[in-house]
Order: sequence, then C-alpha cells, then structure tokens
Amino acid sequence: MAGLKFRVLLDSKENTEIFRDIIIPDSASFEDLYKISIQAFGFKGDQMASFYMSNDEWDKGQEITLEDMSFGDEENATPVMAKTFVREYIEAPDQKIILVYDFIKMWIFLLELVGYEKETPAHPLVALAVGDAPREDSRSGDDNDSMFAGEFDEFGEDEEDDEFGFNDFDDDYNDEDYSSFNEYDDY
Repeated sequence: MAGLKFRVLLDSKENTEIFRDIIIPDSASFEDLYKISIQAFGFKGDQMASFYMSNDEWDKGQEITLEDMSFGDEENATPVMAKTFVREYIEAPDQKIILVYDFIKMWIFLLELVGYEKETPAHPLVALAVGDAPREDSRSGDDNDSMFAGEFDEFGEDEEDDEFGFNDFDDDYNDEDYSSFNEYDDY
C-alpha cells in the first residue's frame, strides 16, 4: 500500500450530501488524517477531537485521542493521534472510522477507506470535494443536527444508561426531610 484513499462524509440530518475524498500516505499518523479531514471542510482544527475505529454498523470502537488524556495512568492510556499510525488499525478493505470534532458542537465525520493508490502522495491531499461545507461556527452545540444525536452525550453514554442511577434521582425532595441535619453537633 502506498496511498490510502478515504471518503470523509460530514454527518448531518439534512438531505444534502457533503463529502471529501482524501488521500494520505500509508505511513500517515492519525494526526495527519485528522488535519487533512478537518482542513478539507474548512474547519480550523483548534478543538478537541477523537477518532473511533468502527465497523459496518458504525459502532464506536477503540478511541484514538488528539491529546494524551491518561494523566500519567499508563495502564489505561488511550492511543494518541500523533503516535498512532493509520495502517496499524486497518482491519478491513473498507475500514470505517468515526471522527468526533469539538465535543460541544459535536461535529461528526464518517470516514471509509474506499481505495488504495499505487503512488505515495508527498503529503495528504483532497482528491474530490462534493457539497458546500457549513461554517464551523454554524452549530451551537444545543441543536445537534447529527443523525447520531443523543448517542454521544457529554460522558459518552445515553442518559438512560447511567450506571450509577443518578437519572433515577428524585429531584422533588423537601427541605423538611433533612431538617434533622441542621446542627453539626448531631454528628
């Protein structure tokens, strides 16, 4: 493999098709893939982002982060884009990858490996552009128009799947219920 050709589709509920075909050297890191993917749509690339390896159903798998988020915990470290090479994660001829950019506005890009190039490109490049990309600031974060809306909440889980049961908490408590705890001397 000398070059990897990916189709990068900007996920949206709108009926317009917006995608870019990009070609990267097979020696490219995920950081290279991230930069060309974001630049191809005219985005600045100044927000946090993660890739998720995926399957034919677009399920989220292994995460690859833009920044090291391990905080020194090497045992639970997540691969970092700059140190992780795309070719090492290609498991299928049509490998699918999800890119989540800006965890507030939740821009979601769907990447699919669509071909291999015989010649190695000198640098990542955009081979085809279809559709007009929206402005990066056109999404507020409150009105996510992604077809994946609700699947990627702040903590990566659906609200109803809260493992600690916090979503079952009864917010209708009464101050009188806790009146016996008014004095610290009671402890």
